[in-house]
Amino acid sequence: MAFNALVVERDDDGQTSASVQKIGEDRLPDGEVTVSVAFSTLNYKDGLCIGPGGGLVRTYPHVPGIDFAGTVEASDDCRYSPGDRVVLTGWRVGEMHWGGYAQKARVKADWLVPLPPELDMRHAMAVGTAGFTAMLAVMALESHGVKDGPVLVTGAAGGVGSVATAILAGLGYEVAAVTGRQETEDYLRGLGASRIVGRSEINETVKRPLEKEAWGGCIDAVGGAMLARVLGQMQYGASVAAVGLAGGASLPASVIPFLLRGVNLLGIDSVMQPFENRKQVWERIASDLPMDRLEAMIQAATLGDLPELGRDILKGKVKGRVVVDVNA
Repeated sequence: MAFNALVVERDDDGQTSASVQKIGEDRLPDGEVTVSVAFSTLNYKDGLCIGPGGGLVRTYPHVPGIDFAGTVEASDDCRYSPGDRVVLTGWRVGEMHWGGYAQKARVKADWLVPLPPELDMRHAMAVGTAGFTAMLAVMALESHGVKDGPVLVTGAAGGVGSVATAILAGLGYEVAAVTGRQETEDYLRGLGASRIVGRSEINETVKRPLEKEAWGGCIDAVGGAMLARVLGQMQYGASVAAVGLAGGASLPASVIPFLLRGVNLLGIDSVMQPFENRKQVWERIASDLPMDRLEAMIQAATLGDLPELGRDILKGKVKGRVVVDVNA
């Protein structure tokens, strides 16, 4: 039977366009498990895939959506049976392999994780890849020991930053949330931030390699010059979990924070995590993320909304988590 999907196509001039189309199961890629998708979400990578340049996509036509939650419809793998609730993040789904912006998906069984019973599928996608990455970052900070004092979250109004703020606050940490938009301050306080830090306070121009010790830990979702400046403001032995490249991949930093303050820079990659790691992360999300704060992040969307929202997220106009009801 035909089902709806957001399909990105490229013309002979290299221009791409996205539209909701009816397609059949015969067009789905190979994989052991077919999933009836309930929800997906919008991430920065999705915006790149939908955008006019095509971004990360290598072959067309293409169905974006780098994560999804749904119910197993058919399986050739003994680990999954029809009716099982599953979630998927990573593995280049939505980039190299058709993703979650469709009512059906077919993927390798190794890419899936059983959805914890405490989480419904809508909340799982309110978390999504961004929240999965945020929890990885929180767990990395915990493993190295969070120092006394506030934990800084940069890019706090974005997907990773929003969930990281809510998780850290729920765990009892004092959270200082960095934002460059005054209109997001009430939103961030609602997520549990005890202090709002203007982006200008974390000046993106590095002036000195070491400044006053201010932060007991940091989840940086920006990168670039912002990350370089934050490194010089960390407490002795504190850690920075770096998850984002919105500010660029270069790091104009000195080695002095690492040598004289023992600062730890922890790189977080959510794409190729082994099954047991992914399962543990989702179990921590289900137990430690306050659902009332999660609701405050959600912006509802349909497949038809995604072309415009994909452009908006690249312009920094989207806050929180866009949850896509693929059946609406």
